[in-house]
Amino acid sequence: MPDLQNEKKHGWPNQIIAGVDEAGRGPWAGPVVSAAVVLFEENIPKGLNDSKKLSEKKRSSLYLDICDFHKFGVGIANIEEIDNLNILQATFLSMKRAISDLNSSIDYILVDGNLDPGLNFATKCIIKGDSISLSIAAASIIAKVTRDNMMIDFDKEYPHFNWKKNKGYGTSEHRNALELHGPCKYHRKSFSPINKMLGVT
Repeated sequence: MPDLQNEKKHGWPNQIIAGVDEAGRGPWAGPVVSAAVVLFEENIPKGLNDSKKLSEKKRSSLYLDICDFHKFGVGIANIEEIDNLNILQATFLSMKRAISDLNSSIDYILVDGNLDPGLNFATKCIIKGDSISLSIAAASIIAKVTRDNMMIDFDKEYPHFNWKKNKGYGTSEHRNALELHGPCKYHRKSFSPINKMLGVT
C-alpha cells in the first residue's frame, strides 16, 4: 500500500507537497487528464491506493473524500492537442494545467513515472508512484474518476462505442464498433488503428 514516506522526506506536513498523476494515455479516444493533490494531515482517507487497483465504488467514495478534505487541481489535454503534440507532450501539458488549477504555493512535487514533466518546481519522479506515494495515489483517483465521467458523457453521443464501459480503451468491442461505424470526433487520429482507417501516415 502507498504511504507518506516520500512526502515526509521532503518536509510534509510542514512543507506543501503535491502528488501528480494522469489517466488516459493509452486509450484510442478521449482526452488525457491529470490531477495534482495536496494532502493535509487531517482526514486522510483510509484505503487510498492506485486507482487501477480499486473498484469503481471505492474510487468514487475516495474521490469524494479527497474533494471534501484536501486540495486538488485538474488539467486536461484534448484530442486535438494529443494529435498535434503527441501523447507524451500532451500528458505533460495536462500536468502543467493541473498544477495551475491547484492554485496553491508548492514546495515540492512527486510525480508518477520516470520522466520529469517540467513543472517548474522541485520534482521527484517515482516509477509506479501511485502504488508508493499517498499523494500520487490520490491524484490517480481524481484523474481517473474525472476522465471516466467525461467518457460516460461522450458515450451518450456515441453509445455504439460503449465508452461508459471501456472508457475509450482498445477493446475488441471498441474495435468492432470502429470497423462498423468509423471514427468520430473523440478518436485520436494519431493512434492506431484510427490513423490506418483514416489513411493517415
